[in-house]
Amino acid sequence: MKNFSIFMLSLLLFAGCAGRDVVFYEIPYELREASNMNEFVAKYSPYFSGKKFYVDPGHGGEDRRNIGNLEMVVEADINLYVALELKYFLTQAGAEVVLSRDKDATVELKHRSVLANASGADFFISIHHNAPGKDSDDWINYTSTYYHATEKDYEYEPSERDLAKYIQRDLAYAMRNSGGLGSFDGTYSDYWIYPKMGFSVLRITEIPSVLVECGFFTNNFEERRLAVSEFNRIEAWGIFRGIARYLSAGIPELSLLNENESLYEGPLTLDFFLKDSSGIDTASFVVQFDSAAVKDFSFDAAAGLLSVVIPEAEAGEHSIRVIAANNKGNHTLPFHRKLTVLQK
Repeated sequence: MKNFSIFMLSLLLFAGCAGRDVVFYEIPYELREASNMNEFVAKYSPYFSGKKFYVDPGHGGEDRRNIGNLEMVVEADINLYVALELKYFLTQAGAEVVLSRDKDATVELKHRSVLANASGADFFISIHHNAPGKDSDDWINYTSTYYHATEKDYEYEPSERDLAKYIQRDLAYAMRNSGGLGSFDGTYSDYWIYPKMGFSVLRITEIPSVLVECGFFTNNFEERRLAVSEFNRIEAWGIFRGIARYLSAGIPELSLLNENESLYEGPLTLDFFLKDSSGIDTASFVVQFDSAAVKDFSFDAAAGLLSVVIPEAEAGEHSIRVIAANNKGNHTLPFHRKLTVLQK
C-alpha cells in the first residue's frame, strides 16, 4: 500500500509539472449515455410545455475582437456553439427557441432586446464568456450569472435572480468552476459592472432576463477546454439543467381580476388571483402603487385571492406592481399593470 501511494503521488507530481497541455473536464452523468439524457429530459419536459426562450449568443459578425491569449478561441464563436447546443436541449424538452443569431452575424446590441421583446418569449438568456480587466491577467477564471439592478432598486425583479441562481448553480457544477469571490452564490447584479446602468440587454429587454458568463476565455487552462466542442455541450447542458430545475420549482400564477373594470377616484380595491402548487409565502408580498409601498392588503390562501386597498387614488394614469414568492422561493414573473382611474 505504501509503494502504491508513492506511485500515485509521483503521477500527480508529474501531471502537475507537465499539466499545462492537459485539457481536463468531466462529462456530466446525464450526458454519458443517451438513455441518461433522455430520462432527465422526459422527467422535466412537462415544465417546458408552452415555454418560449430567446437565446442570445453575444457578439459575432463585426464584433470578433475577443480572442483567447493562446488564439485557440474567439468568444463570439464559442458563445454561438453553446447557444446552438442549448437550443437543442430546450427543443428536446418541448420548448420553443428563438436565437438572436444562428451564425457568425452582426446583431446590434439594442436590436437584440428589440427582437426579444417582440418575440413573445417567456425568458431571455444571453450567453457570453468573460475576460479580466487587465490584459496581462491570464489566471483568473470563474463562472458567473447576472441579473439586472439590485434589491434596493425599483427595476429589480426577484424572479430574474431566481433564474440566475438556478442556472449559476448547475452551470458551475457542470463546468467544475467556482462562482468567484465577488458573490456568495456566483450571481451578480449587472450594476456591479456598470453602476446604475447595468448591461444593455438586461436593462432594455422587458421579459425576464439573465446574462451568463460561462468562464474566462483568457485563462490558459479554460481556453483549452472552451476549444473543445464536447465541453461547449457540457456548458449548454449546465444552463439547460439549471433552467429545468428552476421551472420545476414552480412560478406563482398572478393575474388582476378586475383589470377591465372601470375604476373611480377615491379608495380602490384591486383583487388578484395568486396561486402555486407549493403554496404562497405570505411574508414575501410586495405591493407598490406608482412605486410607493402599499401595506393595506389581505390574502385568502384557500381561494388564492389577494385583495389590495389603495386609500387614495386620483383620476389619471397609475401603475400597480405585485411581487410574491412560493414556498420554494421562486417569485412571480415581473407584474406591472397600467390603470386608468376616472373621476366620480
